[in-house]
Amino acid sequence: MTVHASTKRTLERPLEQAEIPGSMMTKFAAKAIAVMRMATGFVFLWAFLDKMFGLNYSTPSERAVINGGSPTRGFLSNVEVGPFQSMFHSMAGTWWCDFLFMAGLLGLGLALMLGVGLRIAAVGGTIMMAMMWLAEWPLAQHTAGGDPSGSTNPIVDYHVIYALAMIVAAATYAGHTWGLGKIWGHIPFVRKNHWLL
Repeated sequence: MTVHASTKRTLERPLEQAEIPGSMMTKFAAKAIAVMRMATGFVFLWAFLDKMFGLNYSTPSERAVINGGSPTRGFLSNVEVGPFQSMFHSMAGTWWCDFLFMAGLLGLGLALMLGVGLRIAAVGGTIMMAMMWLAEWPLAQHTAGGDPSGSTNPIVDYHVIYALAMIVAAATYAGHTWGLGKIWGHIPFVRKNHWLL
């Protein structure tokens, strides 16, 4: 059986570089996904800045991290739904939880804004969003006290959308458009370790 030369060349290339028949990424699509990447990154970066410096949006200045505030105490200690309430209450305000949460916000924000390390961001961000989804437990219609939970959708909420946005950004190499993804990808260490892309 003979293999056509162009098919042979496609098979020899890594899967990530292979052109799949019928698929297409237009320039407009690449730019739209880049805007989605940067907007999602700004959500996380702004959350970090607000919690770190108390910019008086969701975090008043007296509860800022630089003023001794805890970015997790208020949210996790007020979890009133779901089977993991006691676990999240025990995590609230602990040094390691505060550190991991703030590092996650900063890391995700920078990775997505700059367009580098998107695979790590997609995995780490999905884990963070899954934990926050579990804390809010949108499946519940009522809190443990019997009050309405405020859930508007039992499965897909903004945590799921953020996670999907990060996965799409990593899967489409969104950092190559209006980002540093191409430069990052040519660093020898990154080229040898594709999980860093």
